[in-house]
Amino acid sequence: MKKHINMENNTLNMEAHEYLLKHSQKWSEKYPGKYIAVVGSELVAIGNSEIEVFKKAKEKYPDKEVSITYLPREEELMTLL
Repeated sequence: MKKHINMENNTLNMEAHEYLLKHSQKWSEKYPGKYIAVVGSELVAIGNSEIEVFKKAKEKYPDKEVSITYLPREEELMTLL
């Protein structure tokens, strides 16, 4: 995973963090180049921008913290030698 943010207060919710770590490999393969939103231990939105997934997550869970992560494409993970 390349980047993780919490849109409310820039802190990492431990439940969401553990859930992201547990599923990051599977999601990276399934959703490369996408942003995902997690609320607690649930993947609630997938999209092309942080704002898009944040809005989708807030529609579903307006009173919950939303954690957003970008899942890089394989070529974004490669390093030049």
